[in-house]
Amino acid sequence: MKVKKIPQRKCVGCGEMKSKKELIRVVRSPEGDISLDLTGKKAGRGAYVCPDKECITKAYKAHRLEKALEKQVNDDVYKKLLEEMKHE
Repeated sequence: MKVKKIPQRKCVGCGEMKSKKELIRVVRSPEGDISLDLTGKKAGRGAYVCPDKECITKAYKAHRLEKALEKQVNDDVYKKLLEEMKHE
């Protein structure tokens, strides 16, 4: 029996490697739109962040999502991340 590997991703806030399922994916679509990808299936460049206020704040202050996605991220995306965190 083959052991299935759990995909690991790095949080742009704290820099820790965690399983993909634990993190929220933010994606830049091929058209350049930035949105939350709760399914993990959207096409485009993705960045991951913990559903944790501290990580989201760190990522915001240091512009880490912008660096990871190579595009300006507006405040609405961060607001949505914080809202998503409350639903966890």
